[in-house]
Amino acid sequence: MRGFDLTPYRRSTVGFDRLFDLIENNARLQQGDNYPPFNIERLSEDRYRVTLAVAGFRSDELEITAQQNLLQVSGRKEETQATDRAKFVHVGIANRSFERRFELADFVRVEKADLADGLLIIELVREIPEAMKPKKIAINGGQLVEIGKDRDAA
Repeated sequence: MRGFDLTPYRRSTVGFDRLFDLIENNARLQQGDNYPPFNIERLSEDRYRVTLAVAGFRSDELEITAQQNLLQVSGRKEETQATDRAKFVHVGIANRSFERRFELADFVRVEKADLADGLLIIELVREIPEAMKPKKIAINGGQLVEIGKDRDAA
């Protein structure tokens, strides 16, 4: 069993608790099948990169679908005929279709995807709408207010 302790990261990433929970849940759900292997990198406070090892796949055999809080990556390979397999003495390189799902935190969108050297690199960015961003509230001061007395009545 694969276990992740992301507690140290949670301490320094206020507001991303749900993102780490989703990553942990995703890893737990997909423990049985680790194909294709992947990395998740945090590039900055609002930027992430998901890299999948998809050696042998062409871009037309891969599909990335992003919908609300879900990123789905799939690769489709045609099944190798038995006569083709008979030519191999050993088959150790996986050549099968796959589907990988990643739950995304709110306001995370796919910025771009590239395929190079057998790696599918998906760039994610978190864009919080202006209305939901924290705002500094100015504090009025200078007046002494007595408790129990109406400020406007004075």
